[in-house]
Amino acid sequence: MAGPISLPLYEKLPQKNTVQRVLDVTIFFLLLTLLAYRILSLKSNGLISWLLALLCESWFTFVWVVILSSKWNPVVYRTYPERLLFWIDELPPVDMFVTTADPTLEPPIITVNTVLSLLAVDYPANKLACYVSDDGCSPLTFYALLEASKFAKLWVPFCKKYGFHTRAPFRYFYDEEESPHDNSTEFIREYTKIKDEYEVLTRKIEDATEKSIPCDLSSEEFVAFSDIERSNHPSIIKVILENKEGLVDGLPHLIYVSREKCPKYPHHYKAGALNVLTRVSGAMTNAPFILNVDCDMYANNSQIVFHAMCLLLGCKNGQDFAFAQSPQVFHDGLKDDPLGNQLVATQKYIGEGISGLQGPYYSGTGCFHRRKVLYGLWPDGRMETGGRSPNCVAGKLTDEGLRQSFGHSKEFSKTVERSLSGLSGKADCPYDLSSSAEAANQVADCGYECGTSWGTKIGWIYGSTSEDILTGLKIHARGWRSAECKPDPPAFLGCAPSGGPASLTQQKRWVTGLLEILFSKNNPFIATLTAKLQFRQCLAYMYILSWGLRSIPELCYTALPAYCIIANSHFLPKVEEPAFLILAALFAIYNLHSLLEYCRIGLSIRTWWNNQRMGRITTITAWFFGFLHVILKLLGLSETVFEVTQKNQSSAPGDDNHKDAGRFTFNESPIFVPATTLVLVHLVAMVKALLNLTHGRHESRIGEMICNVWLLLCFLPFLKGPFKKGKYGIPSSTICKSAALAAVFVHLCKRVSIA
Repeated sequence: MAGPISLPLYEKLPQKNTVQRVLDVTIFFLLLTLLAYRILSLKSNGLISWLLALLCESWFTFVWVVILSSKWNPVVYRTYPERLLFWIDELPPVDMFVTTADPTLEPPIITVNTVLSLLAVDYPANKLACYVSDDGCSPLTFYALLEASKFAKLWVPFCKKYGFHTRAPFRYFYDEEESPHDNSTEFIREYTKIKDEYEVLTRKIEDATEKSIPCDLSSEEFVAFSDIERSNHPSIIKVILENKEGLVDGLPHLIYVSREKCPKYPHHYKAGALNVLTRVSGAMTNAPFILNVDCDMYANNSQIVFHAMCLLLGCKNGQDFAFAQSPQVFHDGLKDDPLGNQLVATQKYIGEGISGLQGPYYSGTGCFHRRKVLYGLWPDGRMETGGRSPNCVAGKLTDEGLRQSFGHSKEFSKTVERSLSGLSGKADCPYDLSSSAEAANQVADCGYECGTSWGTKIGWIYGSTSEDILTGLKIHARGWRSAECKPDPPAFLGCAPSGGPASLTQQKRWVTGLLEILFSKNNPFIATLTAKLQFRQCLAYMYILSWGLRSIPELCYTALPAYCIIANSHFLPKVEEPAFLILAALFAIYNLHSLLEYCRIGLSIRTWWNNQRMGRITTITAWFFGFLHVILKLLGLSETVFEVTQKNQSSAPGDDNHKDAGRFTFNESPIFVPATTLVLVHLVAMVKALLNLTHGRHESRIGEMICNVWLLLCFLPFLKGPFKKGKYGIPSSTICKSAALAAVFVHLCKRVSIA
């Protein structure tokens, strides 16, 4: 029998998918057959509608090729954390980053629960340090963390003593599934005491939130927050908890960081905040591994650090995986996913498929990084800033090269050298954080990055609001691989947007950032030709980067049925023609295939339908506006604005029976105009189709009429919107704009039919 040290820390398990592959290839064959039919019959049909259909269907075929390539070789990684201590003598330190930007949109109680869950994970406390970046420079956030640190002295030992998985108190105390199972008198007494303390903590934070000034800014702890502006203030770095004795069963370090901001320096949103955390943590603790999470993504699996270390330490050469990414999973998801934003099926099939290539995307949260990879190291030991530069010797940076690439801080440069050499921590005592305060404040200055490689070659990469995808792409382009860390229970849980405007705003921001990458020098095709990005990994990146581009052909294709009915044209073959069977088979097999995918992973038919219709709605609204925004930016007519998504967290998880749950809501944003216009146009087309039926003129447009009904079903919230009130109804201003656009469209269709 093999000894423990000879057993692997993880296994890569290919997934069987024969039926899925057969259906995927069948759909691809039908798409090619449809294109051939379009080309051969182009001259004998209406040029506008037929040519437009050909162009759209060509794009759909390309997208299917990308999906096919991405899904073809699915794998999952199974980790064995119980074997880790047989492999290594000492567990490596980990720096944990939590980012928040706005105490209004991201309430401090959410950040507090995330921080508490990280402080309580099953890992030696002397190996952990938690850094919280507050880009809002809010005394309320600092106050909440200060109070949470007092509660942590009770919470963390309680978690470690009884060993339950859920380490976020709001989930543990209020989720019925997490109700206490230990009936001993001692446990009940401790449970009741700590629950009462958590309720006190919650009330304190809620009371502070209601005040214009949450605390006395003249006190020693808060004086740094007096007379400051959110976008113009010096750096504030405060050590809230410090494990000075290096106790294994103590509390991890907890450090509050609000970087310096000045109007004349760009701050680069979340990417800039993470780069500051990277430098501050490098100056203070310098762990070889970094975990970053959003403020709403709490640790749901207490063993997650062990699982991630299995992937990052279990490689044969120690350098295979640059990062271990956990999929985004959401707590208290609405039943049947009415807003289509839980992404369960996408992460299952696309996520596992990409894991079989160079590895999953970096998705911005729930990810463990190698610090030296973020510092620009290649798998072969070269530096990203290397090559033939006079600042490099044998591919390694000289002292001058370190200063030019990483900044002028000598203390920080020393820790960079240690990290690139494979050493962790600092040369001096790693627990004396106060001695690093000056260096930490220096590297948090807003002008520190000027003239360096931060944001271009090292750290989180600038140039896109989707800094996560861009940073992961640059890492993969250097030849690194990544792994999906998918333990059971899920590693992290977050909250998904709960309303139509919030969900679409988030999608618009994503698409804007993705298109910024696609239309830049960081395009994955360029990385494939000039660097080490594999071709199929390039296609996998095109799957997500092309989201915004899909809005144009999809908008055109969804408008075609209405155009053909109004203009007395057609873009589909007649029912009696054999070619009609191609489209019918394609429609039926595609929907059956996607339905089977959902059912195979335990999702309901209603979930499948909600995702189908929201896919159409999101593409026509959020993705379309993201595309327009990037075009205006490329033309110099607009600037990118990072829009923070509203985070919601009830005090009693699982209570989603409030009146807004699952109902589509609207506001006066122009993002709803395209879909409303489309619905109005299809209603006009339906009326005309019904009039044609009464006169017996229906023989050539049965296919278009079926599409008309199908699209109205997909856009049902917009069909009902004009008849509802308040936020559940479409605002009158949106209806007026859409009606005007619809009238123009109908007029042009009639002009075409007359011509």
